Amino acid sequence: MKLQYQLNRFLPFLRWGRNMTRSSLRADTIAGLTGAAIVLPQGVAFAAIAGMPPEYGLYTSMVPAVIAALFGSSWHLVSGPTTAASVIMFASLSGMAAPGSEQYVAMAITLAFMVGVLQLIMGMVRLGALVNFISHSVVVGFTAGAACLIAAKQAEEFLGIIIPDGSHLIATIQFLWVNWNELHPLVSLVAIITLLTGILAQRHLGGMSMIAAMLAGSCAAALFNLAFGEETSGIRMIGALPQQLPPLSMPQFSLDIFRQLSPLALAMTLFALTEAVSIARSISLKSGQPISGNQEFIGQGLSNIFGSFFSSYVATGSFNRSGANYDAGARTPLAAALAGVLLIALVLMVAPLTSYLPKAAVAGLLFLVAWRLINFSQIRKILRADSNEAVILAVVFFGTVFFSIEFAILAGVILSLMIFLRKTSRPRLSPRVPDPESKTRKFIYGQFLPECPQLKLLRLDDSLYFGSVSYVGELLRRYREHYPEQKHLFLMTKGISQVDVAGAELLVAEARERRNIGGDLYIYRLRDTAAKVFNRGGYADEIGEANIFDGKLDAISSIFGRLDKNICARCENRIFLECQTIDKIEPESDAKIKPQADA
Repeated sequence: MKLQYQLNRFLPFLRWGRNMTRSSLRADTIAGLTGAAIVLPQGVAFAAIAGMPPEYGLYTSMVPAVIAALFGSSWHLVSGPTTAASVIMFASLSGMAAPGSEQYVAMAITLAFMVGVLQLIMGMVRLGALVNFISHSVVVGFTAGAACLIAAKQAEEFLGIIIPDGSHLIATIQFLWVNWNELHPLVSLVAIITLLTGILAQRHLGGMSMIAAMLAGSCAAALFNLAFGEETSGIRMIGALPQQLPPLSMPQFSLDIFRQLSPLALAMTLFALTEAVSIARSISLKSGQPISGNQEFIGQGLSNIFGSFFSSYVATGSFNRSGANYDAGARTPLAAALAGVLLIALVLMVAPLTSYLPKAAVAGLLFLVAWRLINFSQIRKILRADSNEAVILAVVFFGTVFFSIEFAILAGVILSLMIFLRKTSRPRLSPRVPDPESKTRKFIYGQFLPECPQLKLLRLDDSLYFGSVSYVGELLRRYREHYPEQKHLFLMTKGISQVDVAGAELLVAEARERRNIGGDLYIYRLRDTAAKVFNRGGYADEIGEANIFDGKLDAISSIFGRLDKNICARCENRIFLECQTIDKIEPESDAKIKPQADA
């Protein structure tokens, strides 16, 4: 059994492969064929975004898709080129080499290898939780910024205006404004026809809408060239793709290249894994199939490592193709693997036909992709809901548009962590009192209710660690100074998620301060994780085992026995059940306390 478990863990295709039936095989074959047809125009479009020759977008949809399906955990995730990965790579590599050049392609393949190695290592050492540090606001902000970059980079092909290489967004807008008279109307018309066809076809054809849009744009371009001539129309074609299997390639194993690409590789690793795992989990909510983040890391890592030796750039999970794969009735990962294999056969058959595919049609399609990337509803929600999240979104968006994508992602992650640490460094410390209307006297928020004049009840929430001890220590000091008659402190710690050594030292110091003024510190409902720190470090002994309670009744009964009964007798609040056992002492009359006259 142990051997079988290990085999299933490292070779997950053995697990689902044993459950295949003739019915599931037929469903997976249909889904795989649908996926291969969908990715054909997408692969060409994504390669254009990435600054790669068109065929590399298809190569990236072949081998990586097969490997990710065999070694990943999701039964419906489809890997390959995506908009996000393509944009990140283009925005960063275009400053190091000319897009489409041999050096650029070589660096893209090396980047895929580096990303794959990082993903595999993270999966092997079980660091799947790291992707949680990329918050939702980072993803939304980056995606919106990436959409603007896509539109700006495709403006040249959409309008037929030659834009200088390396122009950023503002420079591109300024150049287009000044050179608007150079626009080619027929080129823009082909792009607009493609764009509108994609919008209309999406309602009826779903994932096949991209193919319909490409066909409409190609037909329009053919008619315009026939009527006006290619020189007059200005419509340029992509050209025929090579009819061949993915050629073998070799990453550049150079320390200088590794050093140069390391920041980008780290940023792409985090974002690609976030994208893949998020897509896998979102589909699992529909399918009910459990997902292993670490296994998905391994599958994505192996897919990029193998892909780098078969002319692929960075691949990750695709939301569109994964959703289409599930909707097409895929039962097992065989569907995604078949899509990669069938794409090879499809490319060999239709590669020459891409010579009739206009670049303006691809630009129109990418404008549609860019528009759909901007999640306006989520942006509105974030801006309304939380000012901190709104700041993160703005930083990532403008960082993506005006600086670099890896800078924007890392800045967003760091800013998210800073805001998180700021929140956790200021835990909530609130007063509590027994509920007078409850028979069990459960503790409730007590700022405006009567309190015991000798005992302060406080509840501490969140973590008590080195980052929060200064804030909590200042609050405890204020309570001692503002309520000097309440010498005893009853601290409810059920809401504390963790306590470190600094937090334990703070509570020991508070116990000393309370004892110095004639009171004491009592702790209620200490969690197991915090109890381990207290016991191993000897802090429980310093505070006193008798001062740490698991039950509310025992705690109040024990503490009540240590209070000054003379004060209890004069107390009007009587908030504890035990208070009813104390006989009330009437205040002395004025005559009794009036000082006698001197003899």
